[in-house]
Amino acid sequence: MRQELMSLPKTLAEDVAKNLVMVARLIDEDPDEAYEYSRIALRLASRVAAVREAAGFAAYATQKYTEALAEFRATKRMTGTVDLWPVMADCERGLGRPERAMAMAGEPEVQKLDKAGQVEMRLVAAGARRDMGQIDAAIVTLQSPELASNSVQPWTARLRYAYADALLAAGREDEAREWFAKTIESDKDGSTDASDRLAELEGVEFVDVEDESGEDESDDESDAPLADGPDHDGTDHDTADRDRD
Repeated sequence: MRQELMSLPKTLAEDVAKNLVMVARLIDEDPDEAYEYSRIALRLASRVAAVREAAGFAAYATQKYTEALAEFRATKRMTGTVDLWPVMADCERGLGRPERAMAMAGEPEVQKLDKAGQVEMRLVAAGARRDMGQIDAAIVTLQSPELASNSVQPWTARLRYAYADALLAAGREDEAREWFAKTIESDKDGSTDASDRLAELEGVEFVDVEDESGEDESDDESDAPLADGPDHDGTDHDTADRDRD
């Protein structure tokens, strides 16, 4: 990215860089704000591929899929690479066109992706199958050497989670329980809510314990209620989110 910005006058390059840094910092915590910074960078340097890519991801994070797809296509034209092919297909899903996403999964570009990109494409294709109500086909799509491997890679937790979730959607609860457990084993960073999903399947209830008496617990410790377990964080388990499918 720095090399691409060197094509700009120094002052302009610095301004663009500052906005791109803010996009990176905010895209997970405040995607709407990140999107605003990306638009500034885009106005300043629309002919820089890295700027178009950043603008695409910011639009994607705010579910502006038409805009995101346009930016990703522009990036692909400017760079000649296919790295963004899976996320482009996912934009088609976001636009309610899973058939187009499935068609993209069969294009020659997929063979040019690295292993991580191919796994990502498989996740998108499985999600598209689910969008079309083809849950059994989604399960088959996710069955792959990467899923069966005991080696933990950056994509392992997400792939196992998607498989477990698809199994559950198909009513195969015992298998789903097994794969949620396998997800937990590979999810060292807690990027999924597999532990919560497994707890729900096991019938574990999380209870918020409050002092209903309204008295200060420190006045009489013997009256303090015992905690039944950790607070439930209320995580939404909506699998329409792209990464999860």
